[in-house]
Amino acid sequence: MTRLRIGIDCRYVRIGRHDGISRFTAGVAAHLPDRHDHVLLVSDERQLESLPAGMPWELVPAPTDAGEPLVARHVNRLGLDAVFSPMQTMGSRGRRYALVLTLHDLIYYRNRTPPREFSWPLRLGWRAFHLAWWPQRFLLNGADGVVTVSETTAGLIAEHRLTDRPVTVAYNAADPAEPRDTDAPRQKSLVYMGSFMPYKNVETLAAALPLLGPDWTLHCMSRVSDADRARLSGLAPAGAVVFHDGASDEEYRAVLRSATALATASYDEGFGIPLVESMGVGTPVVVSDIPIFREIGGEVAEYFDPSSPSAVAAAVRRLEARWEAASQASVAQAARFRWQDSAEQVVRAVERAVADREARHR
Repeated sequence: MTRLRIGIDCRYVRIGRHDGISRFTAGVAAHLPDRHDHVLLVSDERQLESLPAGMPWELVPAPTDAGEPLVARHVNRLGLDAVFSPMQTMGSRGRRYALVLTLHDLIYYRNRTPPREFSWPLRLGWRAFHLAWWPQRFLLNGADGVVTVSETTAGLIAEHRLTDRPVTVAYNAADPAEPRDTDAPRQKSLVYMGSFMPYKNVETLAAALPLLGPDWTLHCMSRVSDADRARLSGLAPAGAVVFHDGASDEEYRAVLRSATALATASYDEGFGIPLVESMGVGTPVVVSDIPIFREIGGEVAEYFDPSSPSAVAAAVRRLEARWEAASQASVAQAARFRWQDSAEQVVRAVERAVADREARHR
């Protein structure tokens, strides 16, 4: 294939601290193969601080702008052969380039509570969007190809017949980090990294602490509201739930490296980057028994019924009995998820989209 000029939609990169989609974008952008020319599309120059230095970039209206359905009018002027977006909502009408969109998960069809940080008009639109499948089909079929971050979600896309476009799996991953010292003391602690939305089910983790015995703690790393803090604290012995309220990456890794395990009791997930982060430093994971976690954790993780605090406690005890072996195996399991491989799959999806588009327009 001839050398292409590919736009990478970086307008979802958060300023300050990554969320999942922001981290996926930055991870892919930093590891793009060099057989094509890439242009970063940003809506705020501050986003460039989290993106590879020295790459060409262009300013494009924000994805929350009212004109997003017609954003192709702006992108057409850039002379790109193709665009990859880490979301499925990029406008496609009137485009003169191949387009690959990303669908991360279908969580909000089963858990329709929108992210709390959204304004009320966006929250209403979010709910309305997830009441039926046809809006998703409309968006995905407006592209030339679709990327998703797991085989689990790829299977759901096929099950619900969400697109007739080719679907490519480009896994989420985690930035490499120094493994823990396996000879250092191990704390009686569990680590939770994530939000406190209802489907995350952090309550079950807190309720498992009394069953594990004295001195066990649960470290919650993300920002937390007063209401969530009070509710979770009331489920465990005094001081057993430790709130870091938005830990830095350095603090997060330090807590991970001394913990017994990372724990997640989610009823649903699109991926689970914290699992890869934890396994990558040699800290095993105890997680709810759902398909996506089976895909990430394989035979290395310990699994439990997310509705049962006693099942969480039992999984932790099973892990303790094989901790050293689980720690070593976790590092090898995490190595399956690399940004280099993900970026390669994204570019292959773009190359196929360009070829398919050219074939249709002959």
